[in-house]
Amino acid sequence: MMNFNGQDLFHRREILEKVGSGFGMMSLAGMLASAEGASQKTPQQTPHFAPKAKRVIFLFMSGGPSQMDTFDPKPLLKKYEGQRPAAANIRTASKTMGLMPSPVKFINAGKSGIPVSEHFSKIAEHIDDMAIIRSMHTDFPNHAPALCMMNLGTLTPTRPSLGSWLTYGLGTENQNLPGFLALCPGKPVVGPKLWGSAFLPGKHQATHINNKDLNPEQMIPYLKNEVMSSAQQKKQLDLVQAINQQHLVKRAGDNELETRIKSMELAYRMQFAATDAFDISREPEKLQEAYGKSEFSKACLLSRRLSERGVRFVQVYYGNRQPWDTHSNHDKSNERLCKDIDQPIAQLLTDLKQRGLLDETLVVWGGEFGRTPTAQGGINGRDHNPFGFCMWLAGGGIKGGTVHGESDEFGFRAMQDKVHVHDLHATILHLMGINHERLTYHYSGRDFRLTDVAGEVVHNIIA
Repeated sequence: MMNFNGQDLFHRREILEKVGSGFGMMSLAGMLASAEGASQKTPQQTPHFAPKAKRVIFLFMSGGPSQMDTFDPKPLLKKYEGQRPAAANIRTASKTMGLMPSPVKFINAGKSGIPVSEHFSKIAEHIDDMAIIRSMHTDFPNHAPALCMMNLGTLTPTRPSLGSWLTYGLGTENQNLPGFLALCPGKPVVGPKLWGSAFLPGKHQATHINNKDLNPEQMIPYLKNEVMSSAQQKKQLDLVQAINQQHLVKRAGDNELETRIKSMELAYRMQFAATDAFDISREPEKLQEAYGKSEFSKACLLSRRLSERGVRFVQVYYGNRQPWDTHSNHDKSNERLCKDIDQPIAQLLTDLKQRGLLDETLVVWGGEFGRTPTAQGGINGRDHNPFGFCMWLAGGGIKGGTVHGESDEFGFRAMQDKVHVHDLHATILHLMGINHERLTYHYSGRDFRLTDVAGEVVHNIIA
């Protein structure tokens, strides 16, 4: 490669702009674009087989929703209230007491007649598009490791996130927006590592958006350059990136340098695409009202706008830290939380369906674990329960109106057709056209994958 310094490149660029009617400049731009495209390639950018979904919206209920108060009714809790059966001797975060019944009434929803909490009256209208998994289980009863398992596929914050694996395997549909966005109005217990890329190339980590304030200029501050025009910025970026590419040639495999290069390129393109995509005020007022005005409502509307623009993976975290961690005053807290998400989630599903996007968008709902059927410390709370809980999926490739698996009579453990987090991840990847055993990355002397050495696709919920 010819050696040149930044000043030489600048002078040559000026010459190329002036001679040959600018065709020399066009050639240089093409060369730079080719170099950029080459550096973006990863071992796989196409599905292993025909996908049923193109993108994912993961609605994450940090803290762990109660399965017996949402999608898995347990009427025997009332009959045996206060008693402590042998099944109650499970590993929990704190000491628990006797059985605590649910005050929630359940409605048989849709043509499928699946029982749904009365607090989900609007979500219930979409039950025939949803598959409810009542047999989820994970490996640890504390938040940090359980959050890591659900988001990273391991108990420690050392691996790439689900969204990072998807963008690594499939790339993005929109080069002007990040392929992976995490909408979180604060930080969960583990923090940004839940949406990090770990040892995968840094360009696959999520762009975190604090959706507490959905003013586009506040969500990504300093995105716009108030001094230089777009043409001036492009000229400056081309110069810097050409120098970076020359620097990178001598440092092949420098992940941090490659990440810096990609982030600069994306930031330039996002000035125009992001200000449009993130501005929910451009939606009709009537539609904004249909979603609702809460923090979570606006995040759901934003997730639809991002998905329809080709963002591969959008993860919406409900609230700061773990709002669903109802160790006390569970009944009132659960009712408030359920009612707060009911309208926006229902409208998101309605909106996706009306726009013809639901068939190609996989919507996932759930938390890191569930809650105990027993009371915690006599304070009307439910403790952590990793042994049996509920999640649901809707949209792209899902067999709607389906219930998969069962828990025991009280809701302590998954008993039939059990689904581990690795199985859930394998199923999500499968719906996106990826064989989870083949999506690997060689690091530190071995091949890693999201599902480690486990994972079975849950074919029963796939259409």
